[in-house]
Amino acid sequence: MPVKVLSSFNVRDIVVRYLQNEKTGRVGLQMFPADMLDQVVEHREFLDGTQTPAQEGDSLIHLAIAGMPGPHGFAQGRTMRFSPATFSLQYVNQAVSSGTGRTIVATRLRSLLGFTCEHVMTWHEDDESVEVYTRLTNMSSSPLSLEMITSFSLGYITPFAADDAPERLVLHRFRSGWSLEGRLDSQLIEQLQLERSWLGNAIYSERFGQVGTMPCRGFFPTAGVEDKDVGVVWAAQLYWAGSWQMEASRKDDFLCLSGGLADREFGHWTKTLAPQQTFTTPIARLTCARASVEETCQRLTRAHEKALEQQPEQERDLPIIFNEWCTSWGNPAHEQLLPVADRLQDTLVRYFVIDAGWYKGDDVNWYTSHGDWNPSPKLFPKGLKAVADDIRARGMIPGIWFEWEVVGANSAAFKLVDKMLKRDGVPITCGERRFWNLNDPSAVSYLSEKVIELISSCGFGYVKIDYNETIGIGCDGAESLGEGLRRQVEAYYRMLDILRRRLPSLVIENCSSGGHRLEPSMMTRHAMGSFSDAHECPEIPIIAANLHSLILPRQNQIWAVLKKRDDEKRLVYSLAATFLGRMCLSGEIADLSEEQWKIVKDAMSLYFHKAAPVIRSGITRRVSPPAVSMRHPRGYQAVLRTSHDKAEALAVVHTFEHSPREIEITLPEGQWMKNGELLASGSAAEIDSGSLKLQMPGDFAGAVVHLKRA
Repeated sequence: MPVKVLSSFNVRDIVVRYLQNEKTGRVGLQMFPADMLDQVVEHREFLDGTQTPAQEGDSLIHLAIAGMPGPHGFAQGRTMRFSPATFSLQYVNQAVSSGTGRTIVATRLRSLLGFTCEHVMTWHEDDESVEVYTRLTNMSSSPLSLEMITSFSLGYITPFAADDAPERLVLHRFRSGWSLEGRLDSQLIEQLQLERSWLGNAIYSERFGQVGTMPCRGFFPTAGVEDKDVGVVWAAQLYWAGSWQMEASRKDDFLCLSGGLADREFGHWTKTLAPQQTFTTPIARLTCARASVEETCQRLTRAHEKALEQQPEQERDLPIIFNEWCTSWGNPAHEQLLPVADRLQDTLVRYFVIDAGWYKGDDVNWYTSHGDWNPSPKLFPKGLKAVADDIRARGMIPGIWFEWEVVGANSAAFKLVDKMLKRDGVPITCGERRFWNLNDPSAVSYLSEKVIELISSCGFGYVKIDYNETIGIGCDGAESLGEGLRRQVEAYYRMLDILRRRLPSLVIENCSSGGHRLEPSMMTRHAMGSFSDAHECPEIPIIAANLHSLILPRQNQIWAVLKKRDDEKRLVYSLAATFLGRMCLSGEIADLSEEQWKIVKDAMSLYFHKAAPVIRSGITRRVSPPAVSMRHPRGYQAVLRTSHDKAEALAVVHTFEHSPREIEITLPEGQWMKNGELLASGSAAEIDSGSLKLQMPGDFAGAVVHLKRA
C-alpha cells in the first residue's frame, strides 16, 4: 500500500489521520471511530489483475488559479477540484500546539507556482468534532487570482473496504425550500453516478450548494457520507452565510467530501491576492460516528453550544416568546396589543415581540415600506416607547422586528441609490426591494442611527432581524461578483458585532423568510432562529423535527398559532410542536376562552418547568418513518429526545392523515416513569414493558410526555 500515516490524533472518540501517498506525495485527511481501528482494512494498491493504481491520494486542500490549466478527465464545468495547482502542493511540515484544553494542528504546504497553503485543524478536549479552515499566501512578486479554494477536503472514504465499496456508500444532504426546510435526501453513490471509472481517467463530482445571501435556500450547508455496511457516517458543516458549495467527488477507489466558498464556475467568485497577501477561508466542522446520520449531525451542532455561553443571561432557561405577527398580520397597533399583553401578564411568557408593519405609512403595506424606520403615528399615537413601556409594566421584555439590510420601494431610503448594492452599475432590485451596501460607512452610520438608536431609546430588549430576499450572484465593488458578495457577508457580520457591542444584553433572533439563514455562522451569532414561515400548517412538527439535525433545538423557535375556533385537539397539535424547540405563541390569544387558555397555560408550565432542560441539552431520535409529503403528511411522527445524563426524556408525537390509533415508542434501557404530559381528550399514555404506549384520538393530533427514570 503506497500510503503512510504522517500523523495521528485522538479527538474524543475519533481517530484523525494525516495520510501521505508515497508515490504522489499528496497529503490527505482520514477520520474513523476510534473503537473501529481494528476494522480498518489494508486497501488494494492496483485494480484486480492490472497495474492501474487503485488510489492516488486526496489532497488536504483543493484550489484553482486563474491562468493555470484546469483539471482533466472531462471535469471542467462539473468541478474545479483535481487541478494542476492542487497537485503542485508539496508537504513542508506540521506544527502541533496545545493549551487551555485546545489543540491546533497546522499543516504547511508549498507550491513551486509561487504560493503556500496552511491547513488548520483545531479542537477542544471535550469536542466531538474538529474545526478546519485553509489559509493561502501569495509568495510571488505578481498578483495571484484564486478561482476556487476548499475550506475542507475529507478523503479516504471508506477505510473499511479494500476496494471501491460498491453499493455501500450513501450521500446524505438536507434540502430546503420556503416553509419546507430540512428534508433529508439520501442517495447511493451509484445513483449519483459517482462510481469510479474502469481506468480512473474520468473525474466525477456531485457539486451542490447555493448562490446568494440565503445560505439555506435549496440545501443546508451540512452533508454526510455513510458506509451503510458498517454503520459509520462522516459529516461536515460549513459556517458561511453567502454562496457556498460542497462536493462529493471521485477519481480513484475512495470517495471525497469537500466544501467551501462557491467557486468561479458555481458562484461567480474570483479573489485576487497581491504579493504577500493572505486569504483565509470560512471554517467548517467535521465529525464521524457509528450512528445514524441524524445523530452524527448532532455532534456538529453541539459545537454551537460554546457560542451560546455569550448570550444574555435571560436566555439560559429557554423562556417562552410571544410574537404578534399572526395576531395583527402586519397591522400592529398600541390599543390592539394591550389586551394580548394583559392576558400574557403573570404567565411564563418572557418576550413580547412586535413584528413587521409598525413603521408603515397610510395606504402602503409592510412589505414595501421598510427602510426609513419611522414609527407609524397612526398605529402608535403615543410613540413606540410607550407600547414598550406598557409591555415592561406587564412583566415582559418588549421586542421589535427589523429587516435592516434591505429597503422597500415605498420608503424614502429606496432612492438613496449611492448607498445601495449595484450590479453592472445598476442598483440590485429584487421585486420591490433594494440592499444597503454594508461596506459603505454612510450606510452603516444610517443603520446605526435608525435601528440601534431606536432599539436603545425605546427600551427594547429583543430584536427579530428578518431578511426576505437574496442579492443573487453577487454585486459590484470587487474583482468579481462573488467576491463582492463575500465582502457584503463579512460586512453584515461586522454589523451584528456593532449591535452586540452597543447593546450587550439584547436578545437577537435570526430570521430569513423563516429558515433561509439557519446555518452555523448565523446561529452562533444569535440567541435563536425562526424555524420556518409555516406558521399555521400541518407540516410544522415535521419541519421542526428535521431541524434537529441542523441547529440546536434550544435555538429552534417554533410557532403555535392559536385561534378561537380551535378545538382541544387542534390546540394540543399546535402546542405539542413547540416542544421540539423553543415555544413561541401567536394568534388570537386575547380571544381564547378560559377552557382554551387553561390548555395553553398547562402547556407553558410543562414546557418551561420540565421539558426545557431536555430541549437545552440532549440527543434526538426520530423513531418513526419519515413523512413522504410535508404538505400532505400521512401516518405519524414520533420524536424521542433524551437528556445527556440519560435521566430524563421527552416524547413528542403527532398524527397525520390515515394515522394509527396506537403508537409505541421503545424507551432507552432502564425503568421510566411519566413526569408530565400534554394530551387531548381521547388520548392516553402509559409505560409498559420498556415502551411508551400512546392512544391517539385520530388524525392530526399531538401528544407530549415528559419522562424521568424511576
